[in-house]
Amino acid sequence: MCRDRQDILKTMIAVPIWVSMLLSSGLALGQEFEKALSIRIELNKVENVGENCRTYFKVDNRNGGSWNSLKLDLFALDTNGVAAKRMALEIGPVPERKTLIKLFDFPALSCDHLGQVLLNDVLACNGRAGSREECLAAIDTTSKVATVPFAK
Repeated sequence: MCRDRQDILKTMIAVPIWVSMLLSSGLALGQEFEKALSIRIELNKVENVGENCRTYFKVDNRNGGSWNSLKLDLFALDTNGVAAKRMALEIGPVPERKTLIKLFDFPALSCDHLGQVLLNDVLACNGRAGSREECLAAIDTTSKVATVPFAK
């Protein structure tokens, strides 16, 4: 009887430890899966080209598979935070484990009046994520332009 009680106590101690280990490994796998889905888009540079503001986007897809299509809905906000221009742009295809630079012009907008670029939505997506919502969640935005944040 005493031996059975000791076995039960050992099991009661061991089970929570095993469950804890399984949960923590599951969380780590989930984080790795999320990281593998992510794509980082950086507003790398802006410059005036005639009457347009040319934007350079660095697309970092070093974490995983290819994106055949990734069409973004962007807004250019002026320095007062007011929507100035809207643009739909296709940044795909983005090859697997590749970093690219994509250039796009906001027409009739001076970069001096560009206060922020907003990733408003994903219009189309064909790649690692299954839905537009998953694609939007997989995009990490950042900016190297000190005066122009890139947000979603």
